[in-house]
This record gives sequence, structure tokens and C-alpha cells, in this order.
Amino acid sequence: MSRGTPDRHESAPDSPRVPELPGVLGAADVALSAGYLLGAQTRDGAIPWFPGGHTDVWDHVECAMALAVAGHTGAAQRAYAWLAAVQLPDGSWPAKIRQNEPASPLREANHAAYPAVGVWHQLLITGDEEAAAKLWPTVRAGIEFALGLRTDRGEIRWARDAEGNPGDHALLTACASVHHALRCGAALGERLGSPQPDWELAAARLAHLLAEHESVFADRSRYSMDWYYPIISGAVRGEAAHRRLEAEWDAFVVPGLGIRCVSDQPWVTGAETCELALALAALGETGRAGQLVADIQHLRDPDDGAYWTGYQFAQDVRWPVERSTWTAAAVILAADAVTGTTPGAEVFTGRVEAAEAPEPDVCGCAALVS
Repeated sequence: MSRGTPDRHESAPDSPRVPELPGVLGAADVALSAGYLLGAQTRDGAIPWFPGGHTDVWDHVECAMALAVAGHTGAAQRAYAWLAAVQLPDGSWPAKIRQNEPASPLREANHAAYPAVGVWHQLLITGDEEAAAKLWPTVRAGIEFALGLRTDRGEIRWARDAEGNPGDHALLTACASVHHALRCGAALGERLGSPQPDWELAAARLAHLLAEHESVFADRSRYSMDWYYPIISGAVRGEAAHRRLEAEWDAFVVPGLGIRCVSDQPWVTGAETCELALALAALGETGRAGQLVADIQHLRDPDDGAYWTGYQFAQDVRWPVERSTWTAAAVILAADAVTGTTPGAEVFTGRVEAAEAPEPDVCGCAALVS
């Protein structure tokens, strides 16, 4: 994999609609951050964690979505074409990829499923059904890999190892992400004339577990992602979502700095802060969401619009010492969700209907809680 500057025609946005947050980020600021992503993207379409770093599929998709929001739909499409080119025969991707070669033997469920979110997002922005149809086999194979890790109860075990053995537990954040992907994948299939009712049922069952039976997942409650991701995914909404956020708000939110990645460490991270903003935007709380985006602007590099991953505020140091592409991407996506500038914001703030969850007397609830 060789790095290279994007072609001249790819450096200009394909669309003039770029989100702005008054007093926080102007259109030029968003464009500059998108330029950092373009500069990190390789000629074959991969978007690594930072220029020259490794790539993982989930963060790659997040960056592709941010490029589309900033108007670079051509660069985003190249990112999705790269996914199709390096997908493994079983529908998965290695957890880490360097120079188009596996750098980790693990194949994670949420990585495999997440391209469905990105391709649906791209279609909402561009309206290009032909391009989406070309990527449909990639999306379908990825989701089927993830569903191959499903237990009889309905949760998704987190990964397969090099020998193909499934992990022995499910992660709440990963399953919430898979739920999001199932909903977006079902919507994409419906739009392309290939409905997937089994995906809708799987999403409904997974949503029920996420909302009502958190104990089936491995305990990672000290991580902020487990707090807000069920809301981003659409599994928890309404009053239950508001109660969930308020219950842990003080444990994670550091006013003026952002949110902690983990509740017991003096460390705020830009991506997690902006993902919480996505959750708030999904609940209509755009004021608090916008304030969170404003709070992490201390991580911004004004020279090129990149963002440092995090800040250890007890020691007053940036940590890790990296400017991650996915942090800049999260900022752009949060700005879009708060303002509703592009149709892609619907991926986070809209409601993609899924099938109804099973009734309590047939869903196995009694066994789950016993």
C-alpha cells in the first residue's frame, strides 16, 4: 500500500452542502478536517488510523461517511470499493490491515457488519442506487458473517480467531453496532429490491437484549461507549434513553473538556465525546450535543484540521500522541447530526423501523434473568 496525494479532481467537494456549527465550526473548518482525511487516504482507498498507520474496517467506514458529509462522495466511494477488494471469502475482514495484508488474525463481528451503515449513508447522500447495488454483495456477506456468531439467545459473539473459533462472550457496544448495521442493511436491501426479513427479526431480538437484558453481555460498564451506544444504534430511545444518559452523566462528562473514555481515568477523548453528541442528537437534544462538540475543540490542530485522540487532564498532556482520522470523522458526523445538513444524518437521528421484538412469554426472558 503506497500513500499518495489525492488526484486534483478529488480534492474539491462534490457537493457544496457542508455542516456548520455556529461559533464552533465553520464550513471552512469542516472542509479542513475533511482534507486531513483525504490526505491520509491511500490511492487504493483505505483510510488508516493516521497517515501510514494500520486500517480497521469500522473506523475506515466512519471516515468514509465523514468524507461524504463534507462533499467528497467520490473519495468515500473509493473507500467502499477498497472494502470490497480486501474482504475475505467468509465475508469478514481482519481486525487490523496493513498494506492490504492482515495484521491481526481476529475477525470482529461489528467490523464485518458496519459497512452496511456506511453504504446506506452513502446512498442517502448521493441517491446513487447503481453504486449501492455494486456494494450490496459486500454488505450482505459482512452481515451474514456477523450473524454466524449469533447465539441461540440472540446476542452476537464478538469475533472469530485465526482457527475460526467464536469468542466466548458478547460485547454490548459491539452488539449495539451490529444492531445499527442490521437496521441500515435491512433498509438498504428494501431500497434495492432485496428485502431481508431475517435481518429485521435479528435486529429486533438484539434490541430487546440490549434494552432489557444487559447482563447477557460482558461487563464493560466503565467504558463510556457501553453507556451511550445503545442509543446511537436505535435500540434504546425515548424516555428510557433519557434516563440512561442522566444516570451516568456525571460519571463520564467533564464540563468544558469532553467525556471520559473510561469512568475511572482522567482522560477525555474526542471521538467518544462526539459519539455522545450523536446520541443526544438522536434524542433531539441538539443544544447539549453542540456543546459537547464545542468542548473538545481544544484537541483540534488549527493548521490542518486534525484532532488529537485524547487529553489526560490530570497530567495536562495529549494522549495517545496521535491525531486519529476517526476522531476528525466523528467531529464531522456529529456536526452533521446536530444540524441535519445532509440526508446522511438520518443514519443516526432517523428511525429505521425493524420488526417487533418477541413477546416476553416467548423471548426466553425468564431464562435470561434466572
